[in-house]
Amino acid sequence: MTVAPETARPREAAVPPPLAARARTVGGSPVRDILAVTARPEVINFAGGLPAPDVFDRAGVAAAFRYVLDELPAQALQYATTEGEPALRGLLAARYTARGLATDADDLLVTTGSQQALSLLAGALLDPGDTVLVEEPCYLAALQVFGLAGARVLAVPGDADGPDPDALAGLVTRERPKLLYTVPTFQNPTGRTLPADRRAALAAVAARHGLWIVEDDPYGELRYEGERVPWIAAHDDARDRTVLLGSFSKVMAPGLRLGWLRAPAELRRACAVAKQAADLHTPTVNQLAAARYLTEYDLDAHVARVAGVYRERRDAMLAALPGALPEGSTWNRPEGGMFLWARLPEPYDTTALLPRVVAENVAYVPGAPFYAGTPDPATLRLCFVTQTPEEITEGLRRLGRGLLGG
Repeated sequence: MTVAPETARPREAAVPPPLAARARTVGGSPVRDILAVTARPEVINFAGGLPAPDVFDRAGVAAAFRYVLDELPAQALQYATTEGEPALRGLLAARYTARGLATDADDLLVTTGSQQALSLLAGALLDPGDTVLVEEPCYLAALQVFGLAGARVLAVPGDADGPDPDALAGLVTRERPKLLYTVPTFQNPTGRTLPADRRAALAAVAARHGLWIVEDDPYGELRYEGERVPWIAAHDDARDRTVLLGSFSKVMAPGLRLGWLRAPAELRRACAVAKQAADLHTPTVNQLAAARYLTEYDLDAHVARVAGVYRERRDAMLAALPGALPEGSTWNRPEGGMFLWARLPEPYDTTALLPRVVAENVAYVPGAPFYAGTPDPATLRLCFVTQTPEEITEGLRRLGRGLLGG
């Protein structure tokens, strides 16, 4: 009797090890999911947080890239230091200093978008189970970062001006969190801005109780009206415990994927080590092109032009909202940025209503995913910068038809 060799017997393959628990429990971005569903060209999409491509300085950016590739090819196409190109960091430091926040080049770490800065901070500061405090509602991708880090995320109660300092102090005493994350200027998703006295109070709580503040500022330069409010990082109470994040995504181009963080030395060094493990460094050619642009072109003048366009689009949305939303709805008037936050009267549920609205070839983002705590199902976020005023007016007409059924 002949027996087949062991290797000839069919065997059932072993199941591979499971995904990490954090990968199984943290979901994808509802905003990205909505954009995938509404990518048809006939859809007027208020769901994305996309800068308007018609205001990109295509000629200036292209010229900057041509220069570095023609004149600095060996440097532009080579590896670079983890901390970032010295020329770019020096120019960024000068911009901060000119706005009242004394900054040296060595205070900055260049990142691949400010989203990476958040991930680096999570890696440097958070152990699984650590507590993070956020505003309510909160930037969605920050909730994803903290969730992937295994953090326990709690919302700080607040009002129309943002997190309440007394509530923050109580939470810090009870929960012993590592950090507070906030977007204080033209916040995503609400568009609100924390007043100066509220910022000072948050800084005082952080100093009194021992707390990192992560101040995310991707929209602050896009101001259309009102006076600039100083950064939390500029307060004496917060100088040694605030990480300030910045980005070129909203003022130059998101495709450059250029951001940075300004942090005290020990934390900045820890983030540099985390970045070495992530991508070694941010693309050299992009950094040098951005530095060339800052040297040869007037970024402030460009931002002023962008803000003028965005203000017209915000005003078009504000003018058309009363006819688009149900009676009893409320919304804010942002002084800048890209987003407007609205709340429909009960019992409207913006998640349940979204398919009906998309059927009218228009889209928004329901507010529920932006909450770390109990969501408000009647809220929604509208991005007003990507479309022209005429498209905004038509989009809100479709929105009204979808919400009101007529």
